[in-house]
Amino acid sequence: MLDERRLDFPDDSESYDSMREVIVFEGVDGAKSVRCAISREALEDHFGRGNNSWLKMYRANRGYIQHQARRKYLLRELEPDQSVLVKTLDF
Repeated sequence: MLDERRLDFPDDSESYDSMREVIVFEGVDGAKSVRCAISREALEDHFGRGNNSWLKMYRANRGYIQHQARRKYLLRELEPDQSVLVKTLDF
């Protein structure tokens, strides 16, 4: 049987979680919601340091970041809570 998992990002609503220092965004696999995030460290390391507008940095690189989240999801590289966390080493 083929694995028909997929991860789409139909909604461009994202938020900064200051407690975890991540940008949180939602993906969907069919009817299933998949919580995704990218660490502030990954944003700094790959898209620029010294910029404190993490949401702006995420939005400017949304497609590439979502691509990395999709890749991790399809490879089943999930966090214990079944979410996807894009980290510095994922690029």
